[in-house]
Amino acid sequence: MSRTGQLIPSQQKLAEKLTVLNDRAMGMLTRIYNIKKACGDVKSKPAFLSDKNLEGAIKFIVRKFPHVDSKNNYWTMPFVQSQLQQVNNIKGEIMKQLSLYYFTFVDVMDFKDHVSELLTTMDACNVHFDITTNYDLTKGYLDLIISYVSLMLLLARIDDRKAVLGLYNYAHDLTHGKVDQNFARLGQMILDYEQPLKKLQEEFTPHSKLVACALLSLHQVYPRRNLPAEQWRQAQMLSLVSAPGQMLNPAQSETMPCEYLSVETMEKWIIFGFLLCHGQLTQSDSAVQLWRLALSGNYVITLFRDEVLYIHKTVEGVFEGIKGYSKRVTETKECANYAVVNAGPFHRERRAFLRTALKELVMILADQPGLLGPKALFVFMGLSFARDEVLWLLRHSENPAPKLNKRPNPVDYEDRQLPELLYYMEELRGLLRKYNQVMQRYYVQYLNGFDSIVLNNLVQNGLHQPRLRARESFNSKRNPTCQEDWNLSVCPEDESIIMSSFVNTMNGLSVKQGTTLLFEEGEIFDFRGMRLDWFRLQAYTSVSRAQLVLRENPDLARLMNTITFHTYMVDSLDEMAKETSDLSNFCFYGRLFEQYFQWCLETPSQMRYSISFPLICSHFMNCTHEICPEEVVKPMLSYKQNLRTAGGSTRERKSQDTSFCDRQSKRHHIGDRSLSQANFFLDEMAKEAKNIITSICDEQCKLGDQLLPKNAAKTISIAIERKRNQNKAKKLPQEPDKPGRESMRRSRTDVTSMDKLYLMLTELCSAINYTPSIQVWEHTFAPREYLTQHLESRFTKALVGMVMYNPDSGEIAKPSELLNSVEAYMGVLQTIENYVHLDITRVFNNVLLQQTQPQDSHGDKTITALYTNWYLEVLLRRVSTGQIMFSPNRHAFVNVGVDPNQVAVNAEEFSDISELRSLAELLGPYGMKFLNESLMWHISSQVAELKKLVTQNKDVLTTLRTHFDKPALMAEHFNRLRDVDNVLKRVTIVGVILSFKTLAQEALNDVLKKRIPFLMSSIIDFQKHFPETPENNMVRVEIVNEMASAAGLPCDVDPALCAALRVQKSENPDDDYKIACLLMVFIAVSLPMLSLDSQSSFRADLEGHTNNIHCLAKAVNSIAAAMFTIYGKGRVTIEERLKEFLALASSSLLKLGQETDKLALRSRESVYLLLDQIVRESPFLTMDLLESCFPYALLRNSYHAVLRQDNRM
Repeated sequence: MSRTGQLIPSQQKLAEKLTVLNDRAMGMLTRIYNIKKACGDVKSKPAFLSDKNLEGAIKFIVRKFPHVDSKNNYWTMPFVQSQLQQVNNIKGEIMKQLSLYYFTFVDVMDFKDHVSELLTTMDACNVHFDITTNYDLTKGYLDLIISYVSLMLLLARIDDRKAVLGLYNYAHDLTHGKVDQNFARLGQMILDYEQPLKKLQEEFTPHSKLVACALLSLHQVYPRRNLPAEQWRQAQMLSLVSAPGQMLNPAQSETMPCEYLSVETMEKWIIFGFLLCHGQLTQSDSAVQLWRLALSGNYVITLFRDEVLYIHKTVEGVFEGIKGYSKRVTETKECANYAVVNAGPFHRERRAFLRTALKELVMILADQPGLLGPKALFVFMGLSFARDEVLWLLRHSENPAPKLNKRPNPVDYEDRQLPELLYYMEELRGLLRKYNQVMQRYYVQYLNGFDSIVLNNLVQNGLHQPRLRARESFNSKRNPTCQEDWNLSVCPEDESIIMSSFVNTMNGLSVKQGTTLLFEEGEIFDFRGMRLDWFRLQAYTSVSRAQLVLRENPDLARLMNTITFHTYMVDSLDEMAKETSDLSNFCFYGRLFEQYFQWCLETPSQMRYSISFPLICSHFMNCTHEICPEEVVKPMLSYKQNLRTAGGSTRERKSQDTSFCDRQSKRHHIGDRSLSQANFFLDEMAKEAKNIITSICDEQCKLGDQLLPKNAAKTISIAIERKRNQNKAKKLPQEPDKPGRESMRRSRTDVTSMDKLYLMLTELCSAINYTPSIQVWEHTFAPREYLTQHLESRFTKALVGMVMYNPDSGEIAKPSELLNSVEAYMGVLQTIENYVHLDITRVFNNVLLQQTQPQDSHGDKTITALYTNWYLEVLLRRVSTGQIMFSPNRHAFVNVGVDPNQVAVNAEEFSDISELRSLAELLGPYGMKFLNESLMWHISSQVAELKKLVTQNKDVLTTLRTHFDKPALMAEHFNRLRDVDNVLKRVTIVGVILSFKTLAQEALNDVLKKRIPFLMSSIIDFQKHFPETPENNMVRVEIVNEMASAAGLPCDVDPALCAALRVQKSENPDDDYKIACLLMVFIAVSLPMLSLDSQSSFRADLEGHTNNIHCLAKAVNSIAAAMFTIYGKGRVTIEERLKEFLALASSSLLKLGQETDKLALRSRESVYLLLDQIVRESPFLTMDLLESCFPYALLRNSYHAVLRQDNRM
C-alpha cells in the first residue's frame, strides 16, 4: 500500500505468494485426503467414533452443531448430560486423538483466508493473464483456484467432519472451561460449505473477470493439444525423421511450456473455472467452445489422487438450479452421451499412436543420444501426452460410466497393451537420466552462446520492437555490454535489474578449452533464482498501469519462456521428468495396477514390458508432501526382515495367491506400499519365469529319458521281429518314433509348444535383465536376484522330486536316470545365461552343495538323505532277509529270492559300478561321506549288541580263549555259549554293510580320478608314503586315513568306523580291550555253526555264499582293525589279535572233519573257504600264516568240491 491507500503491484509479491500457496495447497489436500480415508475406514478411524456407548452423544453433538458449548442451557438438561457423560470420561483421549484432525481443519480455514486475500489483491491489481506469455503467473493462478476448489469439495466429503470438530471442541470446553478460539469461524465454514459448489460460485463472482481472462487464453493452446490420433499421424507428431534435414535443429515453439502442459490440468481449469464463473458461457463463443470440448472428453475428472468428480452430473445439478440455464443442461447431457460413447475410442487410438511414436523416439535417441539436446522438447511432449492418456484410462476404468441412453464399449477401457506404453515412458526417463550430462552440456552452451545474445539484442533494440532474428547474430557474438549500454529506457528500475541479471547469469556460463565445462569440474548449476525472477517479472509486467507491459512485448515473453525451459534442462531434469511423466497415481489404483500386470504376464508379446510396473513403484514417493509426514513412515522391522535390499530379493511371500489390493489397508503408508508392490511385481515376474523354465526343463528331461539305454530295448525287439517276418505276409509292427524326431520341421511356420515357451522366456528375461537395480524409497531391488532365488528354490525341489522316492513301496529312481535328468535340467538352466545376466554357476553351487548334506537351508530332506535312507532301509535290509546277496565277482548286489509281500527291487540296477558312480556324481564327496557315516552308525549299533552278547558269555569265552588246544574242553564249553546264531547274523550284517561301503568308495574314487586327477594323485602319493613311525602317532595316521577315505581310497584301518566305535569307548580301556578280544574269540569259535545252514553253500558264478557269510571276512578284518586301533597299541596289536583269531578259527573248523552228521557236513567245504577269504581281505595276515594253521590242500579240495557242486546245480 502506498501512503494514499493505493496498491503498489510490485510490493504485493504475487509470484512469491502463488508459489507458497500452491505448495501449501498440495499439503492441505494431502492431509484432508488422509482424514477422509481414515474416517471412511472403520479400522483406521478413531475408535470412539464407532463406540456404541458414544453413539447418542455424537448424534446429539452433530445435531446441535456448531453450538457445542457446555454452558448452554440445553446442555445442562439431565437427559443430555447422561448422554454426554461418556464424553467427559474420555475427554483427554478425545483431544489427543482428534487434535491432528481439528487443527488440520483450522489450517484449511487459514489457507482459505490467504487464498481469498490473494485473489482479491490480484483483482485489485487487475492482473492480465495469458498462458502464452505470462505462463508461470497464469498457471500458478489457475492451479491455486483448482486446488482450492478441490480442497473444499474434499472437505465436504468427510462424513464425520461435524462429529470430529464437535467432539474435540466439547472435550476442549470440558478440559479448559472454554471453547477453542477458532471453533466459531470453523463451524461456520463447515456449514457454509455443506453445498460447496454453491458457496464457491458466490465467492468467485468478484473474480470472474480474471478467471475468464486466464481461461480464454487457453483457446490458443487447448484445442490444438486435444486433437485426435489421426491428425497426429498426419502431422507426424513427435517424429524425428519426418524432416531428416532438420533433425539437428533445435525443436522450437512459440509457446514452449504449453507444449508439455498436461491436458488433464487444462481440462480441470476449464471445467471448474467456467463452473464457478458460468456467466462467461453466455458472453463468449470461445468459452463455449472450450467448455464443450472439455466436457466431451471425460465423464470424470480427478480431484486428488483417486478422488474423482462425475462432471456432467455435477454440472447438471448446479445449472438446474439457475434460471434460464435449461439450454446449458441439455448441452451438458449431450456432452455426457458423447463422452461416454466416443471418448473411449478417441483415447484408445491416441494410446495406439503414442506406442508407435514413443517407440520410434526411444530407438532413435538410444542409438543417437546426442539428439537429446536439440530434441528434448519432443521427449517431454511425448511423456506428457502418454501420461495424460494413462491417467485418463486409470480414472475412467476404475469409475464406471454413468447410466445414460448410450452405453460405452468395455473394450475401450481395457487396454492390454498399456504396459508397452508404460515401458517406453520408462525408457525415455531412463535415457534422460543416463545422458543428463549430454543435455546439460548442450544447453549450457545454448544459453551462453545463443539465448544470451538474443536477449541482449532484444533489450538493446527496445522491448517494444519486434524480435530480431537470433541466427544473424549468433556467429558474431561479442562480450556482454554493461547495463548502461542497453536500451532500457522503457524499463522501470525493478524490471531493469531483473533483465540485467538474466543476461549476466547466462553470460557467466563459461566454457573452458572448447568443450570442457565447469560442471565437469564439479560445479552445481542452480537457475531457480533466475526462474523466480522471471516469475516476478511476469507479475510486475502483467498488472494494470505497469510501465513495461508484457503482453505488448510477446517476443520477450516467448524468449524468456524458452530460456526457462533451457535452464530446466541444465539443473532440473528430474523435476521436468516428474512434471511430465509422474505416474504416482497408480499407487491409489492398486486393483487396476495389479490387473494390468497380470494381463501383461498372460500375454507373451507384452511380457518384456512387465518391468515397467516395479519401475513405476519408484514414482510413488512423488505424491507425498512434507506437510503430511505420516505417509512416509519407515517400514516396520518385520517387513524389512522379509525384504532383501542392495541386491536382494525376498523369500516366499505369505499368501501370494491373494490379491495385493485385498491385503493393503486404506491408510497404507505410501513408502511401505511402494516397497510392497515393487517386491510383489518382481517376485511374480521371477515366479513366472521360473514356471516357464520348469516347463522347458520337464520337456527336456522327457527328451533326455528317450535316450536312456532301457528305451532301446523296444526298438531292438521290433527290429528283430521285422527282420524275422520280413518275408511273411504277417503285419509287421510299426517302428516307434526315434529320439530327435521332434526337431524335424516341414515348415518354418510350424510353432511347437517349446517354441512358445522359449519365446515367453526370452520376453520375460528381457524384462528381468532390463536394469540391474531399481531404487524405491531408499531401497534397492535387484530383479535378477529374485530370479536367482526362485531358480535355486525350484531346482532344489526339482532335484528332490526327480528322486521319486516312495517310502511306502520302497521305490526310487535309479541314480543313473536321476543324473541324466539332472544334467538335462542343468543344461536348460545354463541356457538362461543367454537371456539374462545371471551367474548360473552360483545357482548350481548353492543347490548342489546343499544336496550333499542331509538337510538343505530350509530344513527339507535332500537327495543325499533320501538315497542314504533307501540304501540302508530298503536295499541292505532286504539283503539281511536273504533276498539279495553280495557278489564280489560282479561287484554288485544281486537278487537270489523274491518276497511276494514286497515290491521287487532289482538290486543290481542300484548297486552296480555304473549306478554307484552316478550316485557319487550326484552326492559328491560330502554326500558320500554322510552315506558312509550313516553306514558306520548302523555298524556301531550292531557292534554294541555284539558286545552285550560277549558280556553275557564272558566267562565261557575266556575259557575257550585259553584252552583252544584242548578239543574236549572246547567242545564242552562251546555248548554252553548262548546266542551263537545271533552273533553270526550280526557279524554278517556288518560285513554286508562294509561290502556296500567298499563299492561306494570305489565308485567315488573313480569319479574323483576323472574329475580331479592331479589332486587325487597327490592324495594317493601322500597316503602311500606317510610313514607309520613312533613319531607319527595313531592320531596323525588316522587323519591321513580320513583324508584318503574322503577321496574314496581304501585304508587298512577305516577312520569312519573308528570314529563310530570310539563313541562306545568306556572309562575303563582294559575292559574294552578284553571285550574286543573275546568278540574275536566268539566269532572264531562260532564259524563251524555256519555249516549247518543250507544257505551257506558257495556259488562259484557269484563268488559268494547265498546267505552272504563271505562278507564275514570283511567284517572280521574291519572290526578287528578298528577296535584294536582304538583299544590297543596300533598295528602290532591288530596283527597279534588276528593271529589269535586265525588260530581259533582254524582249530574250530578242523573239527568239522571229525563230524559224522550229514547235516553238519553239507556246507563244510563252503565254510572252509571263509578262512581263505579272511586272509585275502586282511592287510595284516599272510597266506603263510594261514598254511601254518590250516592245510592248504584242504582249501584246494574245498574249492574243487564247491565248483563240482555248483556245476551239478
